[in-house]
Amino acid sequence: MGDLVAVEDLHVTFDTPAGEVAAVRGIDLTVATGECVAIVGESGSGKSVTARTLVGLAGRDARIEASRLELAGTDVREHRPRDWRRVRGRIAALVLQDALVSLDPLRTVGAEIAEVLASHDIVRRRERAGRVGHLLDLVRVPEPQRRARQYPHQLSGGLRQRALIASALAGEPALLIADEPTTALDVTVQAQILALLAERLAAGLSLLLISHDLAVVAQVADRVLVMRDGRVVEQGPTDRLLRAPEHPYTRQLLDAVPSASSRGRRLSTTTTSARVELPTRTETRPTDTVLEAVGLTKRYGAHTVVRDVGFRIGQGETLGLVGESGSGKSTVARIVAGLLHPDAGTVTFERTPWTGIPERARRTLRRQLQVISQDPLSSFDPRWTVRQVIAENLDSGIARTDRTDHVVELLHRVGLDRNLLHRHPRALSGGQRQRVAIARAIAPRPSLIVCDEPVSALDVSVQAQVLDLLADLRAADGTALLFISHDLGVVHHLADRVLVMADGEVVEQGPVGDVFTYPRHDYTRALLAALPALVTAGRP
Repeated sequence: MGDLVAVEDLHVTFDTPAGEVAAVRGIDLTVATGECVAIVGESGSGKSVTARTLVGLAGRDARIEASRLELAGTDVREHRPRDWRRVRGRIAALVLQDALVSLDPLRTVGAEIAEVLASHDIVRRRERAGRVGHLLDLVRVPEPQRRARQYPHQLSGGLRQRALIASALAGEPALLIADEPTTALDVTVQAQILALLAERLAAGLSLLLISHDLAVVAQVADRVLVMRDGRVVEQGPTDRLLRAPEHPYTRQLLDAVPSASSRGRRLSTTTTSARVELPTRTETRPTDTVLEAVGLTKRYGAHTVVRDVGFRIGQGETLGLVGESGSGKSTVARIVAGLLHPDAGTVTFERTPWTGIPERARRTLRRQLQVISQDPLSSFDPRWTVRQVIAENLDSGIARTDRTDHVVELLHRVGLDRNLLHRHPRALSGGQRQRVAIARAIAPRPSLIVCDEPVSALDVSVQAQVLDLLADLRAADGTALLFISHDLGVVHHLADRVLVMADGEVVEQGPVGDVFTYPRHDYTRALLAALPALVTAGRP
């Protein structure tokens, strides 16, 4: 097999107002025909910049230097924009994490795919509609002809991601660069996307996979490069690197992956030899119930999205809520948060009716129930600084002169420094924004925090820090958590009990160890079977 990608001594530097930033520092990279190479590492390690450089999308401020930079045997170091337009889509295609941003909101997905066919003259005009349907069918989109007429916002996250992959495959590229293609997907859709990528690899496609999910990498990659601070610190065959990592940083990444075997220990330890235990919480009694939901039902027209759902959450307890996209879990979360009214059923919070009452009647308790979302940036006022975002949630009785000190204390509690006080949210990394969201949520010392996919967009090491922080908060303050996630490993690590939802109903519930180890319902077994396995030296 020849090398489709051949890179030697690649440097990518950005000129910023604060000076030069070396994002990539002298890496070598090859991808052979039909091979899958994965690049893993934390945010800021340079893995995405490397991927974008291969298709001429590093950015206008990027300064690129390399001893060798070839795609399909062609030197691309001196490529101009029109040269890159011939490369993108036809030789190499890029699939990003957020399909909703990548797809044009003003065009149907069929038109998006057809543009690629037209730009590279793949098929004649009268044949394009048929080819669009074929491509959507290829990526397992049901009713492809109907879906082709829909806009991105009309599709689920999984369908959008598959449509984006179909668009990338439309130009029949030799190389597919996939940057976190399954991060936002539930476990069953993720399994379908991974199976699709495996099929394309078997058909001769080359794949460069950027991911922080080491279990995904283990399932599809032939080789792995581990990047840190713009450099490759370790590389090798996937099986060898995951089972017997040589570099301390690689071992640290593997130790940070949450799973059943990590329950009870801290994920973000800096030493891999010592097992650091998490603080334990006191078992709750029935009288310690913080929230109780009974018979929750929600309909939209003739469609019932939540049907007769009930549960209770005790003080300091973490209740995991899992299920596929469309299972109703986010609707339940919105009802619990008081953002949506159920058509039937009740929620009682702190022994006080929480549903069926006007919003003004909830105001006295509103501060005791907080929400952390998957994308905190969308919940922040972009005009506000970090100080203002957090201070908004402080008790109004705190004197103005003391509010900054309280904000600094909260920042320290979530592992951030006071030098972020006057930054705006867009100037922060994803991990920093999520910690600011947690600082804001815990400011009023709430009884319950609804966590809706709070770590799905974070790399493995930042995810580890956030999960440890949540465990510390519930132990120190007795804060209860309703934790919604499609990542079963995260739920198994953190939750005390779990509810499994399918088609709006709870199909199984119980202690997380019992449900995930001895599942009774076929749907739960299917979810667990779809979970990619990470086999390393430290776990079976």
